[in-house]
Amino acid sequence: MNIHTNIKAAIFWSLYILVLVLCTGCSKPEKRADVQSLGKPASLHPDYSGIVVPPNIAPLNFFIKDTGEEFIVLIHSKHGDPIRIHSVSGTIQIPMNSWKHLLAENLGEQLIYNIFVKNQAGQWSRFDSVVNQIANENIDSYLAYRKIGPLFNQWKKMGIFERSLESYDEQPVMFNQLTTSQNCMNCHNFLQNKTDRWLMHTRFGPGTSMLLTINGIVKKIDTRTLFNKGPGGYPAWHPSGELIAFSVGPPLQFFHTTGETRDELDRSLDIILYDIRTNTVTTIPQISSKERVEVWPAWTPDGRYLYFCSAPKVQTFYKKTKTGEDTLLYDKIQYDLMRISYNHQNGTWGELETVVSSKELGLSIAEPKVSPDGRFLVFTASQYGSFPIFHSSADLYLLNLTNGRREKLALNSDRAEGYHSWSSNSRWLAFSSKRDDTQFTRLYISHIDLLGNASKAFILPQKDPLFYDSYLEIYNVPELIKEPVRVSPQTLATAAYSDATPAKLDSLVIQRLSAEKTTSSQSEPSR
Repeated sequence: MNIHTNIKAAIFWSLYILVLVLCTGCSKPEKRADVQSLGKPASLHPDYSGIVVPPNIAPLNFFIKDTGEEFIVLIHSKHGDPIRIHSVSGTIQIPMNSWKHLLAENLGEQLIYNIFVKNQAGQWSRFDSVVNQIANENIDSYLAYRKIGPLFNQWKKMGIFERSLESYDEQPVMFNQLTTSQNCMNCHNFLQNKTDRWLMHTRFGPGTSMLLTINGIVKKIDTRTLFNKGPGGYPAWHPSGELIAFSVGPPLQFFHTTGETRDELDRSLDIILYDIRTNTVTTIPQISSKERVEVWPAWTPDGRYLYFCSAPKVQTFYKKTKTGEDTLLYDKIQYDLMRISYNHQNGTWGELETVVSSKELGLSIAEPKVSPDGRFLVFTASQYGSFPIFHSSADLYLLNLTNGRREKLALNSDRAEGYHSWSSNSRWLAFSSKRDDTQFTRLYISHIDLLGNASKAFILPQKDPLFYDSYLEIYNVPELIKEPVRVSPQTLATAAYSDATPAKLDSLVIQRLSAEKTTSSQSEPSR
């Protein structure tokens, strides 16, 4: 009797173990040999496939758009344990710690996603593997940007924010709810991707000012002088940390009835140089010509050259119609890429040079930015004007400063690409793009290798992969920084309402203005 009982027990446990093994195999399709290939990759949203991944970035969570009852995703590389995720909704949220360990152990290696799907009949299939590349170089840990509603001539709230790229944490740097007139705020800019020296502008209302932060102390500066009636914009820090180049002048926003409704026109822009040490504004005719418009200053990392964009004044582009009326051919205005040498030791300037002619390129050039290693310059090119995010034709181009070669970067889409920022190690580019729906500007990241080749761009990751589908604010002016801003929004708001320090105008510029005024009065016809 005991023998029969033992035999039955042995059979029972053998069958139990067999069933357990078989069921385990059912729940782990990656271990089964009968799983068929679908012969195509899964459709991921956002499209995090075929990209180069920063080893210190937050998990790139995604949604699988293909239909299925269940999904299994295995994320693995050459070293370390794979990450296994099960989902019945198609939403794949990757554990933070496992992701960070896997990337840290596999610098320069492939990052492979194996994705399995179960249909209504209970059968498992597998998609073709998604293959990404883990970079050897980190991206700067933070990204600063402005967020504003999609309306373009009114706003109730906006702000400058900073996002930790190593997590999903977002903190306000400054938001206009802290100002009584709900000021516009823009032009946040940092010296060498750090936050010990940086600035931002608030505009419209009593809080209008340039807020200059140096080592945690915020100072309100008024850059308006007899030469420039309005405050500076589009700032560019000289690497010495002592000078800032600005564009000054009244840009004009206007509107179309069809296509892209917004447009921008530079009627009379010049470039000035603001000396922090002496609180002085200066300029020279080469960068503030009476015959041309100058905008978008950018220094080389050694401070020896100032790049900028320049076009003839608007008056050049008027044409008489058949009825005798003057019509402005605004869509014919194209900007050249210029540069001029500068000696910081004695404050002298060299000869003006045309680096890329708009006539030769056939496009208008804007937003030049030199890589911190001094090897490359990336600019935006569009059909006309100097505000490319309004033009679907806008693309990013790379100019090799060693051999002079230029090319349209592979990261572009068929929609507008715009403002961009280099990482401190020159290996990453953050930029704005309207590629998703032509209306909402989002932020994208691309790897730039040692030869200047750009990888496929990917959108700034969010914890919820469907975040952008319902988010109704736009992002713009991305600036990569290595550390967080260390002054509070309240400190900045308090400084905005403090007494401003008026900038002085260089005596040489005063003499120039006087001479130009005399010449102008002498040339007027007698009455």
